[in-house]
Amino acid sequence: MMNRMMMAAVLVIAAGVAQADPIEGTWQTEADDGAYALVKMAPCGANFCGTIDRTFNAQGEYPSQNIGKALVIDMAPEGGGKYRGKVWRPSNDKIYLGKIDLNGDSMRLSGCVAGGLICSKQTWSRVR
Repeated sequence: MMNRMMMAAVLVIAAGVAQADPIEGTWQTEADDGAYALVKMAPCGANFCGTIDRTFNAQGEYPSQNIGKALVIDMAPEGGGKYRGKVWRPSNDKIYLGKIDLNGDSMRLSGCVAGGLICSKQTWSRVR
């Protein structure tokens, strides 16, 4: 009887611990206009956002004015490693409709305007 109660308690505790979504973590962007960033993906409400954590250029790490700003905005999980939301491009200060296709430690991110007629894509790599 005591073993069953202990097992039930363990299951209740384990059920209460939420699993991290596979998109959570730190990702390295591709270079855009000569610089790249490390972006921390984390929950923001029911969805996910990516905040610029560190920035780098040809000379190494530098203190960009964009550190702390959201690059990935309100990405809603759609299942199967797919997410939909918005993406901000610092080099032109525009926000695009965004999609993410996550495959293990590789993230294919796209941002489009004009109903999907003009798109830009990057593949990000998981750092941690």
